[in-house]
Amino acid sequence: MKTFISDLMPSLQRFSKKLDNLTLLTNQHWVIIDDIANNKNLYIFRANNDLLISKNGKVEKARWEYLGNNSLLIERKDETYLFKHGFFDENILALKVDSKDEYAFLINENKYDGELNSIEKVGDFLIKNYIDPQLRQDIEHTTGIIIEQPIEVKLLLMSYETDKGKLEVEQTHNSYPDICVGRRAFLDGSEAPDGKYKLGFLWFVEIKDGLIF
Repeated sequence: MKTFISDLMPSLQRFSKKLDNLTLLTNQHWVIIDDIANNKNLYIFRANNDLLISKNGKVEKARWEYLGNNSLLIERKDETYLFKHGFFDENILALKVDSKDEYAFLINENKYDGELNSIEKVGDFLIKNYIDPQLRQDIEHTTGIIIEQPIEVKLLLMSYETDKGKLEVEQTHNSYPDICVGRRAFLDGSEAPDGKYKLGFLWFVEIKDGLIF
């Protein structure tokens, strides 16, 4: 799921705030999503460039600096990290590790309890609030028809013959026969086990946790 959200980042960037919006960044309680079920890692970017990092209540003092060009520098004891802008709004901060296709996801603590407390919910939030509205806007611009209600995307189970048996994947009529990342997959009526599934010559899909990976 985290990889799926990372793949969405280029599409989401046009909806994002800039990292130089320091009022939105500073003096907020940003919680790292990765290990949120077991540990609470809290980042507070202070206006004087101090960075307070709390892990389960134990606080470390570090430094942060906005370098311009949507780049953020974080200095911790003997380590220094350079991050690039991924996505940023009042709820979510996604920082891309420089020169790597990896993102650190942080959420504003006011959305932590019971709302954005898992990577799956972060993905649902981003799609619901940014991707779906843009899809409606594109349709209205193209057709001139104003859509009053959210679009309901109907998913069907499409079958594919693989080297492991009959694989069924959630698809839409528009996406078939292509297979979309993040869709649920089933093998013989049950959640498909992890692994690679060969569909044809030089064509395969990989499944992880029951989803197209």
